[in-house]
Amino acid sequence: MAADVSDLQEMAGFGVAGRWRNGVVSLGRPETASAAGSALSVELKLAEVRVLLMFEDALRPEACETIQQLQALGIESGIISGDRAEAVAPVARSLGLTAQTGMRPEDKLAAIARLSAGGEKVLMVGDGLNDGPALAAGHASLAPASASDAGQNAADAVFMGDSLRPVVIAIRVARATQAIVRQNFVLAIGYNAIAVPLAIAGQVTPLIAALAMSGSSLIVVANALRLKGSAQ
Repeated sequence: MAADVSDLQEMAGFGVAGRWRNGVVSLGRPETASAAGSALSVELKLAEVRVLLMFEDALRPEACETIQQLQALGIESGIISGDRAEAVAPVARSLGLTAQTGMRPEDKLAAIARLSAGGEKVLMVGDGLNDGPALAAGHASLAPASASDAGQNAADAVFMGDSLRPVVIAIRVARATQAIVRQNFVLAIGYNAIAVPLAIAGQVTPLIAALAMSGSSLIVVANALRLKGSAQ
């Protein structure tokens, strides 16, 4: 049966606190990490009683494959986490990534700001409540459908399922879209560079001009349809 906790307050990056049976109760980041070792943990405090709750957080499906595919696309990945270094280290090692740990929401914002100031275009992927500000600050951001409401609202796009494969798909589609948009601009400019002078010189009849205009539109649409294969 759920406890009737009143006066709930969220402490960004630290946890939540409230009142239960006229006493203060909180659930959040442990004040000491020695007892938890490398496990993820939260500390439940009720007056002078403290209980350390330890748990394991499994990697999302295809996480390793996603990181490898991002590397193949020339994208460098890293972890920014509010969890302790001891808890994040095994995940970072398994993925071959560097990690910044113990980060509050404002620390994540500062990390993204430093990368952006260095000319990087940051893609933020997160699902936690404290990831909301960082998702909003990224050049682009993605969140899974299982993310908190704040995370989903802050993200530019939300993907379904537990797998991280949609991250790679989104990047491939974005790059393919950019390439095709450029190609369509070239086609449009090329058409006008040839057709307009001919029309001015009186070398093109109205019927041929209409057919040429329709043909150029069909070429642009057909070129855009090639995007269907970029999500594979």
